[in-house]
Amino acid sequence: MPGQSDPHALFESWLAEATALEPNDPNAMALATVDARGQPAARMVLLKGHDARGFVFYTNLESRKANDLHAAPRAGLLFHWKSLRRQVRVEGPVERVSDAEGDAYFATRGRDSQLGAWASEQSRPLESRAVFEARFADMETRFAGGDVPRPPHWSGYRVVPDRIEFWQDRAHRLHERRLFTAVPQGWTEGLMFP
Repeated sequence: MPGQSDPHALFESWLAEATALEPNDPNAMALATVDARGQPAARMVLLKGHDARGFVFYTNLESRKANDLHAAPRAGLLFHWKSLRRQVRVEGPVERVSDAEGDAYFATRGRDSQLGAWASEQSRPLESRAVFEARFADMETRFAGGDVPRPPHWSGYRVVPDRIEFWQDRAHRLHERRLFTAVPQGWTEGLMFP
């Protein structure tokens, strides 16, 4: 099949199927990081861009995940499409997206999401929900009648894959696992035992 030897094309094909068939958030992915002490952490984030350069998500640059990525700039991603009985695992170094990319994506977000990015001190203790709601109201007032610019503490990261594994469920746990590994000339592909 066309694109089968290109992991990015294969991913786009699988994502398109998931978008058509998954009931909720087909672009949801688990993001795994480690901090400076080697303590792992995982959380769900949303894929907001994908191309041959990598897989992009956005966050508060002062969040726990951003601090982890600053200390150890590598990450793992896991897409799990249960209804399709498929998974994709991505591993590789992480880089910040450009300011232009961050600005362009931020401009596509809903206004309340933009205001929330200003109001939230993500990953920090919160005394009460009322405190956050008051901060949000302050941002509504601050930006009333105008565009909401991207906060300086908010942007995106790109996971630049050096490994992409495609897992397809098969009967009797005889699954199919295809591993793509980055090499200077592109990608090598092989199978793995289930």
